Amino acid sequence: MSAVPGAASPMLDAAAAGARLKRRRSRVLRERAIEAVLFLAALVSVFTTIGIVYILVKESVVFFQEVPLWDFLTDTQWTPLFTDAHYGIMVLLSGTLTSSAVALAIAIPLGTIIAIYLSEFAPFSVREIAKPFLELLGGVPTIVYGYFALLFVTPLLQMIYPGLPGFNLLSAGIVMGIMIIPYVSSISEDAMRAVPMNLREGSYAMGATRFQTAIKVVVPAAISGIASAYILGISRAVGETMILAVAAGQQPNLTFNPLEPAATITAFIVQVALGDLPHGSIGYQTIFAAGLTLMLFTLACNVGGHLLRKRFREVY
Repeated sequence: MSAVPGAASPMLDAAAAGARLKRRRSRVLRERAIEAVLFLAALVSVFTTIGIVYILVKESVVFFQEVPLWDFLTDTQWTPLFTDAHYGIMVLLSGTLTSSAVALAIAIPLGTIIAIYLSEFAPFSVREIAKPFLELLGGVPTIVYGYFALLFVTPLLQMIYPGLPGFNLLSAGIVMGIMIIPYVSSISEDAMRAVPMNLREGSYAMGATRFQTAIKVVVPAAISGIASAYILGISRAVGETMILAVAAGQQPNLTFNPLEPAATITAFIVQVALGDLPHGSIGYQTIFAAGLTLMLFTLACNVGGHLLRKRFREVY
C-alpha cells in the first residue's frame, strides 16, 4: 500500500508543538521557583526586623511594669546597677546625641567634599586609587578605631586642651566621624556620577564653570542619593559601640559638652550584656528599654530622611 500523502506532517507538527509546550512549561516552572526563592530571601529581612521589634517590645513591657515611663524619660540620673537605682534614659541619650553630633560634623562636610572631588574633578587614575583606600578605611574594625582615639587622638587633643580628661566624647566623636566618611563619600559619589551627562553639558553650554556645575547642577540633581548617604551616616553614628566604649569613658553623665566623659546607649548595652547581672532582673531589662529607645530614635531619623528625600525629589 502506498502512504497517504501529507499524513506524517500533522503528526510531526503535533509532536513539535508538544515539545515546545513542554519546554515552555518547564521554563515557567523554573522561573516561578526562582521567584519563590527570591521572595523568601526578601522576607528574611522582614522577619528579622519583626523578630527584633518583638523581643525589644516584649522585654521593655516587663521593664516598664517596674519603672514608670515618665521617670524613664525625665529622670536626670542613670544608675540602674546601684542600690538607689535611677533610670533616666536622657543621661545616655545626651551622650549618644553629643558624640553623634561631633561625628557628623566631621563626616558630612568632609564626605561631601570628597564625593564632589572624586565625581567632578579627580582624574581617572586618582579616582581608581582613592576609592579602594576609602573602602579600606571603612573596613577597619571599630575596636581599632577606639584605641586609636584613646591612645593617639586624645593625647593630641590634650596638647590643645590641657585639662581634657583621658576619656571624653570629643576624641571618640572625631574618630567616629573619620570612620563614617567612607560611607558618606562613597554613596554620595555614586549618586553624583549617576547624574546624566547632558545636565553637565547644558550647564557648560550656558557658560558655567566646573565648580558652578558641580555645586548648582550636579549636587541638587543627586540630592536624593546624598540625603540617603547622610541618613546612613547618622544611623551609623548613633549605633556605634566600640569606639565609645573604649574612648568615651562609660560614665553616666548628663552633659552635652563633648569635652567631658559620658556613656552612650550602645556602650551601656555592652557593659550590661557582659553577664554580670542575672537574666530577667530589672537591671538586665534596662538594655531592652535602652535598645527600644535607640531603635525609635533611628526610626525617626530614617522617616525624617525619607520625607526630606521626597521633598527634594519633587523640587528637582
